[in-house]
Amino acid sequence: MQLGVIGLGRMGGNIVRRLTRSGHQCVVFDQNPAAIKALVGEGITGGADLKRLVRQLDKPRAVWVMLPAGEITETTVTQLGALLEPGDTIIDGGNAFYKDDIRRAKSLKAKGIHYVDCGTSGGVWGLDRGYSLMIGGAKEAVDRLDPIFGALAPGAGDIPATPDRKGRDPRVERGYMHCGPSGAGRFVKMIHNGIEYGLMQAYAEGFNILRGAASEELPEEQRYQLDLPDVAEVWRRGSVIGSWLLDLTAMALAEDPKLSKYSGVVADSGEGRWTVNAAIEEAVPADVLSAALYARFRSREKESFSDKLLSAMRNKFGGHVEPKADR
Repeated sequence: MQLGVIGLGRMGGNIVRRLTRSGHQCVVFDQNPAAIKALVGEGITGGADLKRLVRQLDKPRAVWVMLPAGEITETTVTQLGALLEPGDTIIDGGNAFYKDDIRRAKSLKAKGIHYVDCGTSGGVWGLDRGYSLMIGGAKEAVDRLDPIFGALAPGAGDIPATPDRKGRDPRVERGYMHCGPSGAGRFVKMIHNGIEYGLMQAYAEGFNILRGAASEELPEEQRYQLDLPDVAEVWRRGSVIGSWLLDLTAMALAEDPKLSKYSGVVADSGEGRWTVNAAIEEAVPADVLSAALYARFRSREKESFSDKLLSAMRNKFGGHVEPKADR
């Protein structure tokens, strides 16, 4: 299948690489010509601009946008809406706000253009591990793009089947899900990222308590010089709290037990705020997720070991670089 891809950053470039591994053809564009040049080769053609990218695609066209949330995505989707034709599809795989997806889908539907929101999780590891995909949009458009989603998803792998799933959508077990109409995929991804904030905060606080066990404020018989890299490693092996985030934590601590290269400034990319706002709109308690968001705000004022560990995890799963902060 042929796909246009706009935005060749940490995830966009690897999405293109993973698709071409499965035999798909990609036409790519990025504002940085070097990003295009680094990808062009067998199965990958460069587009000099959006207009020429659209011309290089066979009808009905499909264009995947992988850009940061905000003005750049809004502008790109608007420009594509003016260039594409009825029957074509825009897929937005970035971390946009789900209410923006609803608005964009409605506007594009009036032109006969499909809009699919695709929450994409996998970070910089997705090329080899695959991407967990949470998809919103019309069934017709989502079904037509199934070969694309199937190639990007991890596949069933060696994860044991969950009991009592007979009769349910088999795509879910391969790592991608049609969540519902426009905005539904991004809403599910938004909550996914809100939960991620809470999980990361729990690990960070727990390891900070372990580190504090050496404090001279404690009675001598209660002091422990714990090896945090080894604690993380043993917890990976059969522990109830084992997870990919714990795997990444163990990796970060093994590399740098004191996390000396991290300042502890932890950014939030929007989804945590949107998750808390959704909880407020629904009058649903979200104590842990709210506290995790506020902890990120606090990290910009005073660093701690737990903040450094949060920053290390973000770097490991997504390649996120710490923002600079005035201390």
